[in-house]
Amino acid sequence: MSQTTAPAITLRGASKKFATRDGSAFTAITDVDLTVAAGEFVTVVGPTGCGKSTTLSLVSGLEPATSGTVQVHGAPVTGIPDGVGYMFQSDAVLPWKNVLDNVALGLRYRKVPTSEARERARDWIARVGLAGFEDRYPHQLSGGMRKRVAMAQTLITEPSLLLLDEPFGALDVQTRELMQDELLRLWSGTGAAVVFVTHDLTEAISLADRVVVMTAGPATVKDVVTVDLPRPRRVEEIRLTPEFTELYRRVWDSLREEVEITRARGASRVA
Repeated sequence: MSQTTAPAITLRGASKKFATRDGSAFTAITDVDLTVAAGEFVTVVGPTGCGKSTTLSLVSGLEPATSGTVQVHGAPVTGIPDGVGYMFQSDAVLPWKNVLDNVALGLRYRKVPTSEARERARDWIARVGLAGFEDRYPHQLSGGMRKRVAMAQTLITEPSLLLLDEPFGALDVQTRELMQDELLRLWSGTGAAVVFVTHDLTEAISLADRVVVMTAGPATVKDVVTVDLPRPRRVEEIRLTPEFTELYRRVWDSLREEVEITRARGASRVA
């Protein structure tokens, strides 16, 4: 009898409400259905403040769903699941530790002996192009170099599920494209499922197997666009193709109405 592998992520009717200061409930996301397969790269786009990051919080176990179900590798999420790596927009490097010790940190938390953790950290530092910078401290690094450290920090633990919340949003355009290519290179062949939240449609399409479009808040899934562009990809090349332009048009056509709804709500609050 053949065995089927459970999806890396399954959300069914997932909703999240937060209590406000006045005691009322604020609904961040509602009735979200989403499945992500092992080895699949999914990007999530939507209007500002619609609840994209909240979706990642439910998957990571940082927040429980108010209703519906959230599963990782077929098991209900009741805490932080094993095998999850998380990159935030603000990197998590510790200013008092050098590059080598920052990258080794995740392994040390997992009780890996210091010598082994440092050996594996040196390997990952080389993989992200920072060989020779092992003894530098975060304040001695550029923004792009700090992101490389954060990426090595996350990937050294060999996560089966990688969650990224606008990790390159603060970088300049040229550095962002370099980091996008670097992420694709390092992810390729790992079998890890990726969910990547971004406001940048070019980034979303360039990286993904599928782009998930969320509605204005409270967010739910409005559309899922399959990106059938060949891999391996180079971001700066693929975005110049007619196929990319057509995909961009389709995603923007779906997203435009939600952005306009969000703008109108903001204008009405100001008025």
